[in-house]
Amino acid sequence: MTSAAASPRQAKVELRNVSLRYFGREGETEALGGISFSVTEGEFVSIIGQSGCGKSTLLSLIAGILAPTSGTILLDGKPVRGPDRRVGYMLQQDYLFEWRTILENTVLGAQIQGVAAGAARERAAMLLTRYGLARFMDHLPRQLSGGMRQRVALARTLCTDPDVVLLDEPFSALDSQTRIAIADEIADILRREGKTAILVTHDIAEAIGMADRVIVLSRRPGQVKSMHQVAFPSAGPARPSPMQARTASEFNGYFNRLWQELEVHVEG
Repeated sequence: MTSAAASPRQAKVELRNVSLRYFGREGETEALGGISFSVTEGEFVSIIGQSGCGKSTLLSLIAGILAPTSGTILLDGKPVRGPDRRVGYMLQQDYLFEWRTILENTVLGAQIQGVAAGAARERAAMLLTRYGLARFMDHLPRQLSGGMRQRVALARTLCTDPDVVLLDEPFSALDSQTRIAIADEIADILRREGKTAILVTHDIAEAIGMADRVIVLSRRPGQVKSMHQVAFPSAGPARPSPMQARTASEFNGYFNRLWQELEVHVEG
């Protein structure tokens, strides 16, 4: 009996020759130039590059917050025309409202999108319970640690049940130890939820540990400089956590290659 060949995974997000120019006091600036890549359904991709290369701008384009000057961005094969409820966006700061309880903060995005209040609160409570925050639903944000606040921010992002989650340096405000721990938690959550994820980060180790693939952007105007598939066969058949990945034998090789690509050369 001959088994049928496995069909390739569908592209969830696709960028085709995307460029962005904007005008400022110094005239026209080309932020991104001719970027093309795709992210398949369920894939976790990290994007790294030097400061100012347009990483966060790229997420805003995918989210439909900005429109490209030229090129096309596709979500499920259809052009992105503006913000879409299928895309969730987790920013650098948690932006929790200090006067709202944790539960009230978590349902905020769903409320804005017009989700029925009862359904939104039920999903929010389920997510907070799943992420170990059940005892804190009636607390205020100031009563939570930084790592706990980030878990609330993720629950708020996932409360609308997006297919794609964009993460813009979401751990940058945390201390090093908490950052690694929460990265472990969030990577595990997103994989268990089956989400397609795109992470922007300056942290090479974080990019390697969390992602299936790392995309390197060049200096402005940002272009795709290289792509690196990430796998850890020495760790066994299951994908290691970001912390476990750092101890895998393949890790240093990935790190050194990416470090060399990002190294800043000072001109004399």
